[in-house]
Amino acid sequence: MAEVAETRGVRVQVIARFVPEQSSPADHEYLFAYQISIRNLSDHPVQLLNRHWVITDGRGRVEEVKGPGVIGQQPRLGPGEEFTYESFCPLRTPTGEMRGTYEMMDLEVGESFQAEIPSFFLVEPSAFH
Repeated sequence: MAEVAETRGVRVQVIARFVPEQSSPADHEYLFAYQISIRNLSDHPVQLLNRHWVITDGRGRVEEVKGPGVIGQQPRLGPGEEFTYESFCPLRTPTGEMRGTYEMMDLEVGESFQAEIPSFFLVEPSAFH
């Protein structure tokens, strides 16, 4: 199921999935993949400058990840354009949650703002059986 958030005309959609072939539950290693689509619904060109993730595992342990761009890029999006990428999150527990923000720059106005990344769950399918 996709989670969606919109901030100042920047729509962020996330779909997450468990990657069983790269996980080892016996060793407490769970890998999750997530696909993110960022669409510019505004009338101004925007650029993604930085990311800030808050990752919480099933034991409540929180890790923050900050850095420039995503997957080595700082995409520029004209009005109506979309950028999609996939990344991964390893956890030591079969469940977790991710949320965060992208620092975006409105290239027409020259002002930055925080675009919300919707909160989404990371769940190994047998975790609740």
